Amino acid sequence: AQSIPEAIPARGTVQVAFTPWDNAEGMIVDAIGRARSEILVQAYGFTSRTIADALISAHRRGVRVRMLADREQTFSGDNSRVPDLASAGVRVALEVRYQSAHNKVMVIDETVVVTGSFNFTHAAEQHNAENILVLRSEPLAQAYKSNWQVHWEHSL
Repeated sequence: AQSIPEAIPARGTVQVAFTPWDNAEGMIVDAIGRARSEILVQAYGFTSRTIADALISAHRRGVRVRMLADREQTFSGDNSRVPDLASAGVRVALEVRYQSAHNKVMVIDETVVVTGSFNFTHAAEQHNAENILVLRSEPLAQAYKSNWQVHWEHSL
């Protein structure tokens, strides 16, 4: 049997937003705008032009942006922003090992984690009941970064 993960002692701050009432997308864009060195993304659905533009802007100002995306969601429909990110020079890898690569995560500067049910989509902002957390806690961010790295290593 698998062991239960240990609790991580953490200090920091938490921001929370609930859609469709709160400006979750704005909270995410603000966190991206504060990035100085690195943004690691794990996305399932990614159709938000606003979040894509913020990531491309971060890339253009010298932040190292890398993205893991779900293979099926990236190529289903015409609205995926993942090709836009790749065209702008963001390194993108597709997760192919799982039925769904369902993570919705950003790790920013090894100190901030953005996560929740919120897909990076217009529907999540305008039409769905979703939640998003921005957690400023270095130990938590390190755990998420380690997990991100494992996924990156077996992606295409």
